[in-house]
Amino acid sequence: MSMLRVEDLRVYYSTPVGYVKAVDGVSFEVKEGEVFGVAGESGCGKSTLVHSLILRKPPMKHMGGKALFKGRDLMQLSREEARKIQYTELSIIPQYAMNALNPTKKIKDIVWDLAREHGYTDREEVEKLLRERLAMVKLSPKVADMYPVELSGGMRQRATMVVSTLLNPDLLIADEVTSALDVTTQRVVIELLHYFMEEGIVKSIIFVTHDLALLKQIADTVMVMYAGKVVEIGPMEEVINDPAHPYTQMLLNSLPRMGVHYKRQKLHGISGYPISLLNPPKGCRFYTRCPYAMDVCPEKEPKFVRVGEDHYAACHMLGGE
Repeated sequence: MSMLRVEDLRVYYSTPVGYVKAVDGVSFEVKEGEVFGVAGESGCGKSTLVHSLILRKPPMKHMGGKALFKGRDLMQLSREEARKIQYTELSIIPQYAMNALNPTKKIKDIVWDLAREHGYTDREEVEKLLRERLAMVKLSPKVADMYPVELSGGMRQRATMVVSTLLNPDLLIADEVTSALDVTTQRVVIELLHYFMEEGIVKSIIFVTHDLALLKQIADTVMVMYAGKVVEIGPMEEVINDPAHPYTQMLLNSLPRMGVHYKRQKLHGISGYPISLLNPPKGCRFYTRCPYAMDVCPEKEPKFVRVGEDHYAACHMLGGE
């Protein structure tokens, strides 16, 4: 069953010199019970994509396409309609989650403000639920009476996850939630997201990261983005173990591997820099950094080619039109 279906979505940023095409014709589907991974380097449009589903603020502007969430187009909801489904149906753990909590309020007061906005009237019941959820993520119930500044980074991250999921959203967006954490805390966060799914607290997750290795631990499906476009999408095992697009291959080759000595196999970075999205080329957006670029690449945008079961990539080397 489909939880979210995005069709040819275009979200740009308005600037004095033109539109920055941060998300430019993106399509994908998130099924109920699925962890959907979105990967790519900084500036590829990952965060713009997921934040456009929650709340669009100037200079962000919807330029076309649909995002059908449980049958409703998120792009057509009014601000008030969007606020009603936030945290109850659709929620986000923001990229800078450790700084997302109001430093002037105790955790219980932050939660009560959120619950009251969504129609809850029994504060005692809400605080009881908060303490139960804190215990679920291995935090003391006393954390409810503390200010965010009194918590360590890892504790704040888990407290933010509790706040974001307290009202049992159907779809949870986790935007770079592990980027500022040490490896041990990253593992805790991944385990908590698995736990939320197993307990039915959330039904589906969109997990955004620049680290493809992390997706191997949590995702069912992986979508790789570059310069506002989707370049590859498919089952996690296929995309990670048999990448079809040169960009995905190069991303994976830039990651360290367990048990491989650096003298035997050196890491390879991706040469060059991402293109400007103010005036992107009409063809493939990766061609300036691609070692396999052909004459057709700057002239014609590549179409998606099926390379496996539900596995697609957009590259002229793969054939297609």
